[in-house]
Amino acid sequence: MVELAISLVLLVTIIAAVVDLGLAFINFVAMRDAAQEGALYGSLHPTNCTQIANHALESASTLLEDVQVEVRIDGELCGSAAATANSFAGHTIQVTVSQPDYPITVPFVGSILTLGTNTLNLRATIQDTILTPFD
Repeated sequence: MVELAISLVLLVTIIAAVVDLGLAFINFVAMRDAAQEGALYGSLHPTNCTQIANHALESASTLLEDVQVEVRIDGELCGSAAATANSFAGHTIQVTVSQPDYPITVPFVGSILTLGTNTLNLRATIQDTILTPFD
């Protein structure tokens, strides 16, 4: 009985950790897909910064909560780059979707992976080439 009790606690903890990290991976894939959706829209409409972020947020809203979207064109934030550029064709657009405080519910796994914070900083970044010269 003692062996069963010890091994059962260990096995349940391992199974819970695998499920928890699996959910984190599913959220990361959803964030990557949302960033891809924003980058695709941004490659066709590079000066529409709020719409690029909205496309990414709408795509991520089905699974994720409290996500942040950052749009950059050639390394500059979208608003400042859109104001200074005459033509965007051939330039790169980068959409980053992040969730800085993704909770890990298994305490031991959070302590090991994140040094005691029990949250992960999930981030997905996609780069794409801008296809149209003007919006």
